[in-house]
Amino acid sequence: MTSIPMTQSRYEPKPKLTINRVLLYVLVIVLCVLFGFPLFWTLMSSLKTGQEMAIFPPLWVPKIPQWSNYEKVLFLPRIPVIFWVMNSTLVVVLVTIGSLITASLTAYSMARFEYRGRNLLFMITLATLMLPSYVTLIPQFVLFFKLGWINTLLPLWVPAWFGGGGFEIFLMRQFFLTLPRDLDEAALIDGAGFFRIFWSILLPLSKPVLATLGIITIIAAWSDFLGPLIYLNSPEKFTVSVGLRFFNNAPDVGGEPIRQLLMAACVLSMLPMIIIFFIGQRFFVQGIVMSGIKG
Repeated sequence: MTSIPMTQSRYEPKPKLTINRVLLYVLVIVLCVLFGFPLFWTLMSSLKTGQEMAIFPPLWVPKIPQWSNYEKVLFLPRIPVIFWVMNSTLVVVLVTIGSLITASLTAYSMARFEYRGRNLLFMITLATLMLPSYVTLIPQFVLFFKLGWINTLLPLWVPAWFGGGGFEIFLMRQFFLTLPRDLDEAALIDGAGFFRIFWSILLPLSKPVLATLGIITIIAAWSDFLGPLIYLNSPEKFTVSVGLRFFNNAPDVGGEPIRQLLMAACVLSMLPMIIIFFIGQRFFVQGIVMSGIKG
């Protein structure tokens, strides 16, 4: 008769609360309060009335939250917030699609094909990461001016369809290098072409890094301020970032202060990016790890 060994439960000792750990917790709490206070103040200000915004000392929490501020901000005269949101959404969608498609194609060629000057071309691509955007600002403006694209959305999204950017190409290339070449060779034996291999094999395996680049590109395109400021002139063509600045300089409507409506517009502009980041946070971390440890 065989005896059945009885498993004993093992209790791991809890970490002791040392002075260093207490100081670490205190530091984390202080930093959370420090960085979270502007968001809290913006949210509370967006729910105040015009009179509460002018009270001194400031009122921390509104007595009666004015949720109607979020409805008012969308229909203000001379301040087309709806058009700003639509313009930003259009630019974000086009920039994201163009960056992901062209950057992945460029990275695929650099990671899978052998041709003369490939390494030099990749080094030049990396060198563009160290080049400040202000250096190319004037040549780009002259180019778009001669093309007749000033005061249109074209300069904001068309460049993304020509490689996306050095960082996007670098991240995609590093990820493609982690994928075994046996997948390509097996597909070639089965009669698949290079584009079929890229589209049907490599891209489906690249979902984490594509999600990472998608989140980064969406946030960068939505928050871009310099580009719309340089190329756009008409208020109805502004994006959200420049529109909020225009909102800040706008006069009061009907003699009533609109600073609380400006805070409501800021909350509305932040909300889509916060939602997108938390939805794709798992893919974001996974993509960074998988593309950064090898290659």
